[in-house]
Amino acid sequence: MELATEVGQALARQQWMATTAESCTGGGVSTAITDIAGSSGWFDRAFVTYSNEAKQQMLGVQADTLATYGAVSEPVVREMAAGALANSAANISVAISGIAGPGGGSAEKPVGTVCFAWADDSGWMTVKTCHLPGDRQQVRQQAVEIALTGLLDRLNQLTD
Repeated sequence: MELATEVGQALARQQWMATTAESCTGGGVSTAITDIAGSSGWFDRAFVTYSNEAKQQMLGVQADTLATYGAVSEPVVREMAAGALANSAANISVAISGIAGPGGGSAEKPVGTVCFAWADDSGWMTVKTCHLPGDRQQVRQQAVEIALTGLLDRLNQLTD
């Protein structure tokens, strides 16, 4: 994937390591990154935290945050992104949680709702929620691309 190659080049230029905290993408972002030869030079680790328990145990997501907002929420991905940084040697992280379908959606959070957070070790963080069209595979693929684009955007900001 060309986007993952660009992310790798930007990480190498910055001399940064990346980490991922993934739920609905099931490791898709880390797979795209590690498909690139040499990625061990700029990719530290991946957290695939599909269950709420995994989010709490591996990333330090608070039970209260999950109970109040649900797993697919900006507060949860904020905690996931921060937890991935805290539990790795990385300088930048991306976190994703969403409803890929075909079931699991609701009126408030329909299928295709995906929340993202990007954070770095300077204290910078940004979040966004997208409503992605398509079937399960299409939602997951779009989420991977959005996650990688967010990493690349931040890395490019640092070198501009």
